[in-house]
Amino acid sequence: MAEAVALGTAARGSTAPNPNVGCVIAAPDGSIVGRGATAPGGRPHAEAVALAEAGEAARGATLYTTLEPCAHESARGPDCAGSIVAAGVARVVASLQDPDPRTAGAGFDRLRYAGIAVSVGSGEAEARASLAGFLTRLALGRPRVTLKLALSIDGKIALPSGESKWITGEDARAHVHLERAHCDMILVGRGTYEADSPGLDVRLPGLEGRSPRRALLSRTLDPVAGWEMLSAPQDIFRLHDVNDLLVEGGSATATAFLAADLVDRILIYRAPIIVGEGKSSFGFVGLDAIADAHGRWRPADFRPLGIDRLEVYERVREPSSQPRSS
Repeated sequence: MAEAVALGTAARGSTAPNPNVGCVIAAPDGSIVGRGATAPGGRPHAEAVALAEAGEAARGATLYTTLEPCAHESARGPDCAGSIVAAGVARVVASLQDPDPRTAGAGFDRLRYAGIAVSVGSGEAEARASLAGFLTRLALGRPRVTLKLALSIDGKIALPSGESKWITGEDARAHVHLERAHCDMILVGRGTYEADSPGLDVRLPGLEGRSPRRALLSRTLDPVAGWEMLSAPQDIFRLHDVNDLLVEGGSATATAFLAADLVDRILIYRAPIIVGEGKSSFGFVGLDAIADAHGRWRPADFRPLGIDRLEVYERVREPSSQPRSS
């Protein structure tokens, strides 16, 4: 299952609106006979890729998948539950049930009806992290939003003049490009667009083709060729073909998304420099007391990136308080 999760994670950012599933097929002797991840564009599904690689070796094998095999018909390809039955797989181990109401347990039911042993829950936490964008979109009706910031020790994003290249070093910038490759869309505000004319592409060897779509948050700017326009953070609820959205700047845009409580994850790339007087990372985000700020974010990861440090925070949300749309 760990390998299946890794395969699915590598596909994140290329499969929307479908989930980035990973799948591994093991023969009775434990040898791996098939591997697969959801293909770019969402088809074929991970199970179909792995079954095609396994061929006849899938008969009597165990199939590991990070998400319940689909059971609904599609013009783009056969349902995976039916393909698994036809291939003669003996056992299916899945991390999660599919929240898509078109499947939502029906895939497992079809497999069990055919006499295939099914177990659910292996690697659940890891699969949830891998599929976070898809799961967020199904639960909340919008993409998972990651906010990226490059900051000095004292929390500044730029000098008073606006100069910000480069706050962080090469290792941190390379990590940003990896994050870009795992997102479906990147968004910046009008100020960042006008000041920097950002390309927002992926410039890592071998991943240049994974550059995501670009979006511009602006109430007044005319449409720009090659960019999708959003007039307010709430417009992300209409992005039904985006699982993961990366917000890269600037301060006003970050503040707008935080004030609207539409940020699920924050990446802070902190450089060992002190700017002093300069541009702050956020403006007013709607808090009236320090007590209201506590308990909203949990630390998820800390790691060095060359001379810099990556800090990852995730939004703590109560299931009952999560709106589906606006």
